[in-house]
Amino acid sequence: MLKHLFVAVLLTLVAACGSTPDWDYDTSVEFANYKTFAWSEHADIKNHGSDYQINDLMEKRIRKAIVDNLAAQGIKFVDAKNADVLVNYHASVDQKLESDTMQTTYSARWNYWGWGYQTQTTTREYDVGTLVVDIVDAKSNQLVWRGAKEGRLRKKQTPEQRTEAINKTIAEILKNFPPKPQF
Repeated sequence: MLKHLFVAVLLTLVAACGSTPDWDYDTSVEFANYKTFAWSEHADIKNHGSDYQINDLMEKRIRKAIVDNLAAQGIKFVDAKNADVLVNYHASVDQKLESDTMQTTYSARWNYWGWGYQTQTTTREYDVGTLVVDIVDAKSNQLVWRGAKEGRLRKKQTPEQRTEAINKTIAEILKNFPPKPQF
């Protein structure tokens, strides 16, 4: 149940963390030919055996953000039989450790002279969520583009804050779709 809560807030938290999105794509693909998209049959995370679930509210936010961002790129949402590409997305949560070490030096006590130091290390465990968006060529059924973003999870956000964070996260992930020519 706790992991489900983490994923429910995953996207709202990823945007707030400032991580840089990661992209990969097939350089042999002519992305300008893609004008339409539909959801992959695997785009519904809840029904594909994942330990991590996105609740229905987050699912709506993700889908709307993807539709809006792709529409802004001139790529129209259509039914699957007429789509040039299929969109899939998934999320995961991993635990990470963070440690801080602080050293303190001291000298000259009243009864002797000398130097010394003390080291104190604090370790914290935290959760990092990752959202991945895949673009698959509908004809060849081959992955042609992938974008991902990860970030530290935060809790206790309003629905408006969650929507804003998801919109920002999806915009950052899809910022490089279609890929921009590198000069």
